[in-house]
Amino acid sequence: MAGNPKRRSAGPDLTLLDAVALRDRIAAGEVSAVQLLEACLERVDARDHEVKAWRTLDRELALKRAGEADAWRKKGRPTGALHGVPVGIKDIIDTRDLPTENGTPIDAGRRPGRDATVVARLRSAGAVIMGKTVTTELAFYTPRETTNPHNPAHTPGGSSSGSAAAVAAHMVPLAVGSQTNGSVIRPAAFCGAVGFKPSHGLISRTGMLLQSRPLDTVGVFATTIEGAALIADVLAGYDQGDPDTRMEAPPRLLDLARSEPPLKPLFAFVKQPAWDQAEASTHEAFAELTQELGEQCDEVPLPDVFAEAIPAHAALMLGGFSRNLQRYYERGRDQLSERMRSAIEDGHKVTAAQYLTALDWRDVLYAGLEKVFERYDAIITPATAGEAPAGLESTGNPAFCTPWTLLGLPAVSLPLMQGPNGLPLGVQLVGPRGNDGRLLRTANWLVRHLNAQITSEAARQAS
Repeated sequence: MAGNPKRRSAGPDLTLLDAVALRDRIAAGEVSAVQLLEACLERVDARDHEVKAWRTLDRELALKRAGEADAWRKKGRPTGALHGVPVGIKDIIDTRDLPTENGTPIDAGRRPGRDATVVARLRSAGAVIMGKTVTTELAFYTPRETTNPHNPAHTPGGSSSGSAAAVAAHMVPLAVGSQTNGSVIRPAAFCGAVGFKPSHGLISRTGMLLQSRPLDTVGVFATTIEGAALIADVLAGYDQGDPDTRMEAPPRLLDLARSEPPLKPLFAFVKQPAWDQAEASTHEAFAELTQELGEQCDEVPLPDVFAEAIPAHAALMLGGFSRNLQRYYERGRDQLSERMRSAIEDGHKVTAAQYLTALDWRDVLYAGLEKVFERYDAIITPATAGEAPAGLESTGNPAFCTPWTLLGLPAVSLPLMQGPNGLPLGVQLVGPRGNDGRLLRTANWLVRHLNAQITSEAARQAS
């Protein structure tokens, strides 16, 4: 990380505003992009020696880009949806002016020749790329240096550990990550950020480390649902470099997230196959949550066949490793962790028949959800087994994300609860494939509803 030069204070309260408010204040000339970036860098100075969310942070380059954003606006030129707003980029996503090292010493000092599509879209929208956030080794399970911003003795989750921690610690208002199993939802839940994994294919993966084409999904982190919608709007859209993206109208996620549902949403509380792995405190918290929702929430059993989700996902993920990460195995096997080597070797054992069968399971299992989504606006379920576990040798259990990633469904983790140790406990909402805006609208309604209930209860107790 670069040094810590003295800077004029830009006001610590800026780092506590969400991305939409910051974008609007910059557009109105109430605050400059440089002032906002300086506030973020001050927050980095105060927190990152402990959190260690940033892999590469070129302060002078970021300040230069922020200054260019201010100069552009002052000339009266049109500005983009994220003009002047800093964004952190997971270090498996290529940036032309910063290293992309993929969480492995094998790629130390690697300098891509061009930006990933998502980075190019951020720049076109006026965002300031603040730096690269820490990822686990090749975006798999082996942790690196990042800690949980609420307690450094606990994991931040993974693999998008740095992106989640940086946003949760208010070092940057927005960050980009990725999910192949639980790599957006899990760290968002552990760190207390909003994490949004959109439908598979909504956002291009061109220029990103590929693990498994049927599973890999770009996701985002923010402090609010509206912030997540804002950046996802910028990133979404067709890209000829990614065959899984689709030619369709822009999703208008922010507009939908802000809108009122025509009817009060209905939630399907699902005890997915990993339910018995959840901690007792998670069981209790979700019992209270579903009771609070009352008639708007029903417990809905999943078909028994959903037990096939875990092995099907494993076949696709490990089979993808065998193909897409083999070059690391060949170039630097001794520099890979034992866990990473074993995963690639296990991928070698996945047969073509097993892989194709796993692909078929996606349609079979999704058919089992169609009736659920005909009646209910969203599935409500834990994001993780519980709070972030103590220790930094693991990133936690991703099983509560696995079925939804396998099926390519949009999911969002909301920091609505706390566990017994005072750490965040995420609530995961899952929506029908392709209905990302509706999911975010439902999530926004849930947050407002629960906040209103808390305010009402506080007023009742005070009277």
